[in-house]
Amino acid sequence: MTSQDIIWVIDDDRSIRWVLEKALAQAGCSVRSFESGEEIVDLLDRQQPDVILSDIRMPGVSGLDLLAAISAKAPHIPVIIMTAHTDLESAVASYRGGAFEYLPKPFDVDDAVRLVRRALEHRRRQKTAAAVAVDRAPEILGAAPSMQEVFRAIGRLSGSHLSVLINGESGTGKELVARALHNHSPRADKPFIAINIAAIPNELLESELFGHEKGAFTGAMQQRRGRFEQASGGTLFLDEIGDMPADLQTRLLRVLQDGKFYRVGGHDQITTDVRIIAATNQNLEKRVAEGRFREDLFHRLNVIRIHLPPLRERREDIPTLARHFLRQSAKELGVEAKQLAAETEEFLSHLPWPGNVRQLENTCRWLMVMAPGQVVRIEDLPPELRADESEAPADAWEETLRASIEQRLSRGEQNIFPDINAHFERVLIEAALRATGGRKQDAARRLGWGRNTLARKLKELQLED
Repeated sequence: MTSQDIIWVIDDDRSIRWVLEKALAQAGCSVRSFESGEEIVDLLDRQQPDVILSDIRMPGVSGLDLLAAISAKAPHIPVIIMTAHTDLESAVASYRGGAFEYLPKPFDVDDAVRLVRRALEHRRRQKTAAAVAVDRAPEILGAAPSMQEVFRAIGRLSGSHLSVLINGESGTGKELVARALHNHSPRADKPFIAINIAAIPNELLESELFGHEKGAFTGAMQQRRGRFEQASGGTLFLDEIGDMPADLQTRLLRVLQDGKFYRVGGHDQITTDVRIIAATNQNLEKRVAEGRFREDLFHRLNVIRIHLPPLRERREDIPTLARHFLRQSAKELGVEAKQLAAETEEFLSHLPWPGNVRQLENTCRWLMVMAPGQVVRIEDLPPELRADESEAPADAWEETLRASIEQRLSRGEQNIFPDINAHFERVLIEAALRATGGRKQDAARRLGWGRNTLARKLKELQLED
């Protein structure tokens, strides 16, 4: 940065403006702050900054509306969109509107300064389209940094026809990402066709992909269009691509190279135009090295790669996802959504979740039907999840507590001891009362308290009958 660099900061949060003013001034910038975007468009006629940082949702003119106006009047100015709404729609809308970058809150000030440096260094005209705010629920939820990278990738690919390879464990949501890539692409109004390679017998897979002519084999009573024809003009999602047989890998490579193929038993060449999105939970590089997957096909598919993290690597998203799935299940059942007790959220946030998001979703469906009350407590969880608790090391609760405290501190929360201590005492008392069949005097003795102390705690924590 030089002393000539002029940065405009637009945010209705005064503390955000103050922090950015100080940090950017220390970096040698001239900073001007605005609490709304009302005057920005007219001001651009008289003077223009080098970079603009704008919040996405503000009173009056929204960040996306402002972005569209800036793109129309001064498309050469890099715009960095800041938002606390860390969802896919915000990311995609930002990139589609021509944003240089998307910065989720809370952010590290050093990261923000580095991003402004990049914007200044990489200043260029953006080819943009007006962004439209979408009120529907986001397709993919996630505030974890690893999910923000996924959102960024989808946003950057929103104008592209490139092939994409998605890798991640089973249940992480690979098809959801594939659909998002399609929905935010130039092919959005064309078909999205998905096929799970591993779920179809090898002898039927060729016909599924390329179709067949009448009489091509026993049981082929009529002509059938394959998935490549069905997806023509749109997107073909090949799930579990690592399980594709070697002979079909060769045929697939040929189609990707020239866009032409024959139906099984056919003599007429068919031309197709599809975007390929493939997904796998396997290590394709290892399969290539072992000779089980064609290297040339791998490179043809691996133009852009998106990695989906397992749920255990984005634990901060688990409470949000659980609440979303409970609401979703309640809507399907036509009932009121159940709520998770604070200790239940903490417990769920520290389970291993080998089945990832799919397992969490199924657990929430189970809870909507089987949990006895409107507030779900740990004892209401499926037995197999509570079994994980009983098999945990004796000091696992300390790790859980430590992780919870670090998470709350990282969010900038203040005065956390009274709340954590109250939860801790509530768990102690409830466990002691269950162990003693509700006999308060015995429970107090087991806890090392006097009866009056227990009575006072019950009143303070509103645990009295």
